[in-house]
Amino acid sequence: MEQAPLFIDKVSFTVYGIPQPQGSMRAFIPKGWKRPVITAVSGKTKPWRQEVAGTALVARGSRNLWEEEAVVIHAHFYFDKPKSSRKKTQKTTKPDIDKLLRATLDALTGVLFRDDSQVVKCVVTKRFGSPARVEITIGAAMG
Repeated sequence: MEQAPLFIDKVSFTVYGIPQPQGSMRAFIPKGWKRPVITAVSGKTKPWRQEVAGTALVARGSRNLWEEEAVVIHAHFYFDKPKSSRKKTQKTTKPDIDKLLRATLDALTGVLFRDDSQVVKCVVTKRFGSPARVEITIGAAMG
């Protein structure tokens, strides 16, 4: 059995609201332009990422950005349970867990760590729970 990582330093915080996935991107070339403009398909992603980044910045306080350290993240996403799915105990519908994590890591890049390539381990869950939120614990891992 793998032992839980020991953190050199960690930050824990909760972001309230409906977690949004990092959706697909759309590219188009406006008339008269030579280069494409790339935009997100969903307009809800950017405000959600800003909320995650802002909450993380407050939680970070006076800590320095993790520049080179290996980073471990635990992210638990909670969604309101629809009344029509009383028998369901697991959230098996959209959004996809990998896209939720991608939006979260993008939001935390430059706020808690320099680059998401520093992330060496993720523990991610998608559950029913009220209110809708994400609970994040992230830290620089020892060893």
